[in-house]
Amino acid sequence: MSQSNPYGSSGDPAAAAGRLDHNVAVSLLQRAQALAEQGDYQLAAQTYQRVVGNEDPTIHVAALLGLAEAQYRMDNEPAAIQQWLVATQAPETPLTWLAWKSLAAARVRLGDIPGAARAYREAERRAPASERAEIASRLGWLNKEMGNTGSSQRYFARSRTSGIAQPVVTYGIIAVTVVIGLLEIFGPPSLAGQHGFFVREFALTRQGIENGQYWRLLTVVLVHDWTSVLPLHLLFNMYALWIVGPLVETLYGKVRYLFIYLACGAAGSAASFVFSNASISVGASGAIFGLFSALLVANIVHKPLLTRNARMLSSQIGLLIVINLVIGLAIPNIDMAAHVGGLLAGAWLGLVIPPTSPTLSSMWQPKPGSTPSDLRPTINALVVQGLGVLALLAVIAAGVSIGPIGPIA
Repeated sequence: MSQSNPYGSSGDPAAAAGRLDHNVAVSLLQRAQALAEQGDYQLAAQTYQRVVGNEDPTIHVAALLGLAEAQYRMDNEPAAIQQWLVATQAPETPLTWLAWKSLAAARVRLGDIPGAARAYREAERRAPASERAEIASRLGWLNKEMGNTGSSQRYFARSRTSGIAQPVVTYGIIAVTVVIGLLEIFGPPSLAGQHGFFVREFALTRQGIENGQYWRLLTVVLVHDWTSVLPLHLLFNMYALWIVGPLVETLYGKVRYLFIYLACGAAGSAASFVFSNASISVGASGAIFGLFSALLVANIVHKPLLTRNARMLSSQIGLLIVINLVIGLAIPNIDMAAHVGGLLAGAWLGLVIPPTSPTLSSMWQPKPGSTPSDLRPTINALVVQGLGVLALLAVIAAGVSIGPIGPIA
């Protein structure tokens, strides 16, 4: 078999024979995943089967999990259970907890409550922090079903206190923005209203940018409408940030998340400066639109491993973006240029910067090792990310240099 044709001369992956190198195995995994997403579980199962037994334990377990899922979707749960069992007995990988969790769920369906509890305990021990609360909750219900009141209460308590790290950057942004908003409304004359300190120094103004006050591209996200609608403007933006911010911060980590937020805010400001007729703009809408689009694109391209609630939210992101764009078009005095600029910047960053949390693809990527060939994919990825970020910054700088050219619509 030629490596250029890993599926064999017939095109059937089951017909191929021989050892697969790493790149071919990953290609087959991605092909199988695409087939499963299209609903072709039979061909997906054949493709996963071709990868089972790969010398890389993570690829092997990923193939077993995919094969089990395909068999389960084809109503062959006994075969799926067998694959999950084999996956739990393979060498430990970052995916092993998923095998234990799937096996536990299958045992619940079979009525084997003690067996399910044992499997969930194994899953909890290996699971990433973001998944432990959900597993602990399930263990709480299983122990309650078995009459183990003390254990049940301990697991329920653990489900309330464990989980993802607190999104302190999101909370910090919200706290600072709300405090500034309250000072704009209730503060002394030197701080409040259109002529107060925050609007004078932080808002995006044409005159300010033309005079070289480029910090306004970023600080605009901290100030909001100083008129009677300020409470609503501030409330809507902070509520949206409260919803999407923690998830994006969890996926990207604190530093990258803060960069994405500020970069999208700057991109929205640059678009407003170039395309909007307004002499002054305020608000965090551009940055928040950027977070929504970054999450949408990252979920499609990089496929991060998400909790159930996060998967539900991410599946609705596209609709939320459309609804908010329609609302922006329907309401007068909305800076659509900033919204679109932040939206495009977030989509671009979601494409070029993969989440730092585990993704379906990163689970079977080679780890940095002792040879240059092992390190090359990581170095190449960092170069691509760096060039992508520089490209966005260059576009922002170019927009500011060009200056106003007229309304966006």
